[in-house]
Amino acid sequence: MSNEPTGRRHLRGIAEIRTFFRTNQQPVYFVGPTAFNLLGIDRWVRNFQYVVYYDSWDGAHPRVFAPKNRPYVEFESSEQINNYLLRDPEVREYMKRRGGTPMIAMVFFDEETEEICRELGYNLILPPDELRRRLDSKIVTTQLGNEAGAPSVPNVLGKASTYEELNDLATSHGLGTDLVVQTPYGDSGKTTFFVKSEQDWDRDAEDIVGEQLKVMKRIDNKAAAVEACITRHGTIVGPFMTDLTGYPELTPYKGGWCGNDLFPEALTTKQRATAIDHVRRLGDRLAKEGYQGFLEIDVLVDLADDAVYLGELNPRISGASSMTNVTAGAYADVPLFLFHLLEFMDVDYTVDVEEINERWRDLAAVDVWAQLIMKEPNDSVERILAAPRTGTWHLEDDGTLTFAGVSNDWHDVTHEDEAFFLRVYAEGDFRFKGADLGILVTKGRMQTAEGLTQRCRNYIDGIRAHYTSEPFEPAPAVAPIAYVK
Repeated sequence: MSNEPTGRRHLRGIAEIRTFFRTNQQPVYFVGPTAFNLLGIDRWVRNFQYVVYYDSWDGAHPRVFAPKNRPYVEFESSEQINNYLLRDPEVREYMKRRGGTPMIAMVFFDEETEEICRELGYNLILPPDELRRRLDSKIVTTQLGNEAGAPSVPNVLGKASTYEELNDLATSHGLGTDLVVQTPYGDSGKTTFFVKSEQDWDRDAEDIVGEQLKVMKRIDNKAAAVEACITRHGTIVGPFMTDLTGYPELTPYKGGWCGNDLFPEALTTKQRATAIDHVRRLGDRLAKEGYQGFLEIDVLVDLADDAVYLGELNPRISGASSMTNVTAGAYADVPLFLFHLLEFMDVDYTVDVEEINERWRDLAAVDVWAQLIMKEPNDSVERILAAPRTGTWHLEDDGTLTFAGVSNDWHDVTHEDEAFFLRVYAEGDFRFKGADLGILVTKGRMQTAEGLTQRCRNYIDGIRAHYTSEPFEPAPAVAPIAYVK
């Protein structure tokens, strides 16, 4: 006798899942400052739309909606932008006109977001904010990883109010005096501190004292990022990619994330197998905490002994989603985000997680992609007079960059000499230190052991050459959009 709920649809395998989404009637929305993180999912999911504050296409993308009335608001976070959009009368009318109960996905949200969705009758298809905030702690991630058998770089958890206390804490646990210190919350580029001397301590003490700390032995490491999806059938692991961090051409923040390279040699076969095991162990442990759906995890490989360690956890859709959803594995089956959708939709499904992970691991040996997150590195505040258009760009033999035409996403990019650029700030907006100018996605690698490739530098210089701006006084209060890995 069948145990399936009466009248509830049951999908068996990838083919039926693919068909289900191609014929989907349920309205699904990605809400955010821009459409970047899940751009291209509308190719797979019928009735998938983007609701944004910054329309990178100026009305030309058929599935991107931005309110026409956008008075200047001094937003302090991406959460504030998302909450503003959900309450906006034009957005509410747009969703009402399209019918159905909206399913809402986004990168950043908070308790206010949850309250707005309850008030408006929207279905926020994300884990609870309270759970997400707890798991976002680097301290909690370390503890749960240890419980699951996914170890972190040798470390000790504790507090320190002086350099001597920090050294005593570290040396008593065999970590030495060349240390990496992290506070629980925040972008790793701004809450990770490298302390080797008292001078280093004095520089960062204001941000360290009084905080719960993760104090790690400093290792010579290679870092890789991966997205995963915790499902009722187990944890599905996406492709691994390396980070671009701290390049002053791309970000003003030392250690700040500014892009990714996805390529077969990101990890060796042995390293990849160990990393997948760590991610699945952590995912299964998080499931016991009640977490379901999408997340991003960093792993670190110690170059001295090839040990693989768990790094940070980002319990959310992330900036790496753009890479994950365009890889060979996504096209062999479905993009990873679709498994997230299945966890929140009124449908039963059956998949073989072991088979999917094995197939995606093999397909990781044939795909190469890269992306640049381009922030303004300079201190001045200027009004933008002209900005590069969103669409496909060609890199000429002499290194110049020319606009080829408007396109909806990067899924049709096929060569290293062409790229998709998504503009964030446009004519009339401001460029300022940390401002997100745009995201560039292309084939081929942007980084080697020696640093950024010449082709990467040509793309950076080419995009910047298409910006024109003028000083603006007095400088307005501005804050960058939070694009996180």
